[in-house]
Amino acid sequence: MNKYEEMKIEAIEKVIEVLEGGYNGYTCDLHNECFNTDYYIIGTYKAKQALEEFGVFEAIEKVSEYEKDMFGEVTTDLHDPEKLVNMLFYIIGEEVIAEVDSSTYNERYNCIIDYEDREAIIKDFKEVI
Repeated sequence: MNKYEEMKIEAIEKVIEVLEGGYNGYTCDLHNECFNTDYYIIGTYKAKQALEEFGVFEAIEKVSEYEKDMFGEVTTDLHDPEKLVNMLFYIIGEEVIAEVDSSTYNERYNCIIDYEDREAIIKDFKEVI
């Protein structure tokens, strides 16, 4: 398994972890809660290792293209391994959420997640692993 596939599985596990932890915000804010409120990797050494496994230039390209498309410019410090790998995980998290075919997630996108929603979305994400 390559690092990209590994990070996709970790992203799915992160979504499941947040939901099982009782997340009760809006469905549309789930990505932010999972991938923008905590760090994927802390520490330059660990970040460099992850980027080497992923491919440093591939990571730079993925983050650069994403940010240019979304913000019109690159805002992540591409020279900082921690910032680069954490932004990469943020992007992969967005991709994973978009790829998982969860009717509950899609239908309840602008709603507050309740217990039934959480359980249905968790089930959908667990089926992907």
